[in-house]
Amino acid sequence: MSFAKGPPFIFTIPTKKILTKEDLQRFQESSAYNEYLGFIERLNSSVQGLMLSSDCVISQPVENIIAILDTVNSYCQEIPPVQNEKSRFGNPAFKDFYDRVQDTVTQLYESLPLPLSAIPELSRYFVESWGNRTRIDYGTGHEANFVAWLLCLEKLGLIGPDDYQGIVLRVFQKYLEVMRNLQFQYWLEPAGSHGVWGLDDYHFLPFLFGSAQLMSMELRDPMIVKTASLEWNSPMLNDISGVKTWKKVNEGMIKMYKAEVLGKLPIMQHFMFGSLISFEGSITSDGLDEDEHDHAHIHAFGEEFPDCCGIKIPSAIGATLIMTRLTDSNLYASNPSKMDHQRKFIHPAPNPISVDGFSLWDLYRKLYFAEMKKVVQKEIHHNNIHSI
Repeated sequence: MSFAKGPPFIFTIPTKKILTKEDLQRFQESSAYNEYLGFIERLNSSVQGLMLSSDCVISQPVENIIAILDTVNSYCQEIPPVQNEKSRFGNPAFKDFYDRVQDTVTQLYESLPLPLSAIPELSRYFVESWGNRTRIDYGTGHEANFVAWLLCLEKLGLIGPDDYQGIVLRVFQKYLEVMRNLQFQYWLEPAGSHGVWGLDDYHFLPFLFGSAQLMSMELRDPMIVKTASLEWNSPMLNDISGVKTWKKVNEGMIKMYKAEVLGKLPIMQHFMFGSLISFEGSITSDGLDEDEHDHAHIHAFGEEFPDCCGIKIPSAIGATLIMTRLTDSNLYASNPSKMDHQRKFIHPAPNPISVDGFSLWDLYRKLYFAEMKKVVQKEIHHNNIHSI
């Protein structure tokens, strides 16, 4: 496969360039912003009305990307969480997972025809796609790193428009699967105190791409997102479910992504720029308040102490298990029906309409609820054994 034509890139390790509100405004008017948003919009348009099971072109590079994600997923399975039962926050074993990805990234790229000089630049986005090593958290900024990595692959000519459907329906689906495993394995904390600004604890793009997929179900099917507990546990999704057509939902998702992700300084201060996605801010971030492994964590100038820093937000998964442990005592062991009732009160059981494998929107919610059910069932089994 030939690389993209144009001026040769002088590859550089990406760094953070958005440090002020003025930088953010300048970024929103830049070619980098248009390239990144345009890539998402092209991916979004490519899957309108398609199911996850729809036939699509799976080129060799797309197959290789999926294989890379499978390997990363195997790292999660090989590195168990450490005993951390008294904490509902991120599990320290995530740092070992992160280090494994970072240490093996050159081997992971062996199946991709990349120039060796490009690997450090691409790797920065790829490694940061899985969460923050120091804070053991994950949010839309990390999700954006994965999209940036894919955009870099397109700019290098490894993928193109014919691959867009495969990128969303196969690659992004696999990425979500790996991320759900990480979130449940290591109890990754939501990055910031608002989750994705009220939409979800971790992700945004499954809802954006998923609403495009559901456009063929415009008459009545926005109700598909309704669950018995949705009004309580995700009021924003509950509000969205009242929109009359999925086309309107999708248009709203794009506007919301621009405003609440690309337009938020606490998120975009962590976005990185190199030669492939290029932007110059007003000042360099070099040497400013760095985390471990030289991953700069900056406090944007002119901003109050941002939500992404210093405020530990428990994983919903961790909080659920801690609450389960607090209520599963010997008192309930002798009365299983009372114990089951109490669990339903703590974490109301959702009852989504079954649309197996239809869209990323459905898949995302099913992955979460299925894994949560397995985690709680495992905890019930553990507690019952120790209650005998």
